[in-house]
Amino acid sequence: MGALSGLRVLDLSRVLAGPWCAQTLADLGAEVVKVERTGAGDDTRAWGPPWHSTPSGGERDSAYFLSANRNKQSIAVDFSRPEGAALVRQMATRCDVLVENFKVGSLARYGLSYEDLAPLNPRLVYCSITGFGQHGPYAQRAGYDFLIQGMGGLMSITGIPDGQPGAGPQKVGVALTDLLTGMYAATGILAAVMESRATGQGQHLDVALLDVQIASLANQAMNYLVGGTAPGRLGNAHPNIVPYQDFRTRDGYLILAVGNDLQFRRFCQVCGQAAWADDPRAGDHARVRNLLERLYVRNVDTQFHMGKPTIAAVDGTARGGGMTLAVSCDMIVASESADFGYPEVDAGVPPSIHFSHLPRIVGRHRAFELLFTGRVFDAREAAGMGLVVRVAPAGQAMEAARALAGTLCAKSPEVLRHGREAFMQANDNGYRAAVRAAADSFCVAAGRPSAREGIAAFVEKRKPIWPADA
Repeated sequence: MGALSGLRVLDLSRVLAGPWCAQTLADLGAEVVKVERTGAGDDTRAWGPPWHSTPSGGERDSAYFLSANRNKQSIAVDFSRPEGAALVRQMATRCDVLVENFKVGSLARYGLSYEDLAPLNPRLVYCSITGFGQHGPYAQRAGYDFLIQGMGGLMSITGIPDGQPGAGPQKVGVALTDLLTGMYAATGILAAVMESRATGQGQHLDVALLDVQIASLANQAMNYLVGGTAPGRLGNAHPNIVPYQDFRTRDGYLILAVGNDLQFRRFCQVCGQAAWADDPRAGDHARVRNLLERLYVRNVDTQFHMGKPTIAAVDGTARGGGMTLAVSCDMIVASESADFGYPEVDAGVPPSIHFSHLPRIVGRHRAFELLFTGRVFDAREAAGMGLVVRVAPAGQAMEAARALAGTLCAKSPEVLRHGREAFMQANDNGYRAAVRAAADSFCVAAGRPSAREGIAAFVEKRKPIWPADA
């Protein structure tokens, strides 16, 4: 007997996301009947080795199949035939839940869509799992975990950082998007079952791998929405906490995860370096400031000392930290669909990182207006201010940047190298120092009540209520 004892589930799904959902319900006590195609069964039965054979040495199943189909009963039905479809419909009338992950519209051909079954069983909770949902331009496309990890942003934050050996996008070692989708689907089903038992009315759940993957970016997505900077790959480092990474030792690797100052102090005592805890560089804000040093200050320094001109190509959004990196380049090329902004003020944090540089480009009064209203402006307006040097058609910023780079490459390399160095020295005007000071200012401001209220208001989708004594 389990918590879901008495709940009947008809599992028409295959491979992983749907089976994982149904298996979760089965593990909690639901009675799950898995319908497989005649002859071969679920595709993953053949996804070996390794294999698990019956004691008699006859039929065998892959370990992959066994990992997602525990606690189920299986039957083989060819519902492309009328009698098979009729059997599945009959079973659906006796079930509380149906789980399927066929392409949109496929089951309707056999009279097994939600619209077909709901009149026969009004309390049925019908869960459809697809790559891109039941509606929209990608609805008819097949969705695979690997594909969705790439499209949904997970691979862009997983792997070794750019510029290091082995850098590049990397998928997670298990089909994480499928697994998370199965868990999200199971959670949605349980909520719908509660509603069905209270009202007698079932519903159609539309669960998409891409939706789940984007939602599961969690703090990385929120860092972008609040800060405006697209997160990148950090290897095993953490975007907000330091130290929180692996370290190579003499006999292998060690993982060090320190979440707050108290833990850091205890760590220092354990490793015989108690004095580190009182080092002014080691507090919460100081450790995060050191992270900002790596992410922004060193990046800006690298661009300043680059032996050739740098061009930022903006095809989407450049806000907050994204603007910091863009304006540190020599030129910005943007597409018509690009937009810009300084959203820090909406999160209760002063946009001090731009105080010295932006007024020199757009003028003092315009810079003040942009920085302290936090408004978003498009590429044409940015070009009118002098921030953007060329505006390209939508989606073609990179091509325009390459064309501009080609024009520059036709000039004398010596003139570009030495001339740019002299130009940068003449126009530095404390920008790099301002970036460093701004990193310190940000860390202090981020701990204040205004910043906490600003971020909370953003998450809760409401207007902030600023502290009276701020």
